[in-house]
Amino acid sequence: MGIVERSRGLKGALASSLVGQGLRARVARGGAWLGSGSFAEQACRFARNMLLARLLAPQAFGAMAIVLSASSLITSFSDVGVLPAIIHNPRGGTAPYLNAAWWLGMARSLFVYATIFISAPWIAHFYGNAVLTGLLRVALLSTILDGMLSPRSKLAQKEMKFGRWAFISNGGAICGVTVTIVLSFVLRDVWALAIGYCSENAFRCLFSYIVYPSLPSLDWDRSAFSDLLHFSKGMFGLSFLNLLFARTDIFVLGKLHSAEALGLYALAVNLVQTPTTFLINMLSQTLLPAFAHVQSDMQRLNRILTEVTTWVVLAGAPAMAVIWLCGSSLLTVFYGHRYGVPGPAHALALAAAVALLNTLNSMITSLFFATGEPGLHRRAVAMSAISMVIVIYPACKFLGLAGGQVAALIAIASSYALQVLRIRHITGLNVLRYVRAFAPAGLAAVSVLAMSIAARGLGLGKSPFSNIAIASTACMGAYVLCLPLFVKFRKTA
Repeated sequence: MGIVERSRGLKGALASSLVGQGLRARVARGGAWLGSGSFAEQACRFARNMLLARLLAPQAFGAMAIVLSASSLITSFSDVGVLPAIIHNPRGGTAPYLNAAWWLGMARSLFVYATIFISAPWIAHFYGNAVLTGLLRVALLSTILDGMLSPRSKLAQKEMKFGRWAFISNGGAICGVTVTIVLSFVLRDVWALAIGYCSENAFRCLFSYIVYPSLPSLDWDRSAFSDLLHFSKGMFGLSFLNLLFARTDIFVLGKLHSAEALGLYALAVNLVQTPTTFLINMLSQTLLPAFAHVQSDMQRLNRILTEVTTWVVLAGAPAMAVIWLCGSSLLTVFYGHRYGVPGPAHALALAAAVALLNTLNSMITSLFFATGEPGLHRRAVAMSAISMVIVIYPACKFLGLAGGQVAALIAIASSYALQVLRIRHITGLNVLRYVRAFAPAGLAAVSVLAMSIAARGLGLGKSPFSNIAIASTACMGAYVLCLPLFVKFRKTA
């Protein structure tokens, strides 16, 4: 009888957390929508990469990596933080504010594309690859399409109507990925990637007007524009600093190594960045409005941050251990034997650690934005950017492809440490209690390593498939063994 009652209690708690109108219920429903949409999108991207790695040469992925990095460099200079401003500002959902935000975003998009169009020949000359000129001018039409989204489409995130945003964002991406796959069978070169990338934002633009049919007005609200510019002051330079952390490895490796080597590196790192992007997008899009709703309640902010951190670390640390053990096997299984060589495999293992710290860092960033303090995040990003610039060239020069992720790991670790210290002064976070969230996850990761090494000592795991199977089984076993410790930690936290 006791078991039945407990089961009914759990079902009732689950139902209330999903059906109620409280913040937890709205975040849970939003997470379910975003999780489903993001999972579908990232699964399609993952399947696309597996297929295209066998259809296209590695040089195609190397050229596209340069295209995306060069465009990010130019885009970063003009980021004004329109979406965080709309979510943070109580007036963000009004028609004058949304209209001012649309025109500001559209002006930015046109400026970015004009700059890319003019600078494309110089970028192509720098990398000694003439095809980059056309690729940049075609692929980055997506910046204009991004600026053309429906003025009211930002309401989907501000009002926590995540199902609508999942349809716009993830639905558009899935359609674009489908276009890329079809074009790859027809074109068999990098142009399939460029046109497909542009088509993602074309579909997003179309879907935004289907869900939120509205056109921008020529009316100009000076106070709304002033509010947007005031918030953007705290965002100024943030995207550029983020770019230095996220893309400097591509710039340097693209200059030091061949397009083929860069393609091997880009796909290897993408193997871990794909699920990480899914998780970070889901967390940021749900946590930012959740934090914004309770931005004056410091205890509640700390409780949400600590609880989500414990779950992310518990899920991420054992998975990171599996990637460390099976990097070469994973690349061989998913992309083919030419990708399962030491350079990309070492980069993948390091990228797993970078991904976990980046995910944890993104949650603190959402809290900074929600409380109207983007400038605090900018200081942490500046530290990571400086670290990256200092370390990246010698790391890539002497460590090869793995050097890109060595530099990224040093940079993200410094940024994360600074953000933890900063949040303590904003919300009064108990750092010792926060750090305790890592104990169960660390034990689980060590258990995975121990069980996998023991299996290898017995002569098991000689093939890529068996190696992955053993590490994955060890991971599941670690979760089972460490779950009681995790539950105990949550009760005492």
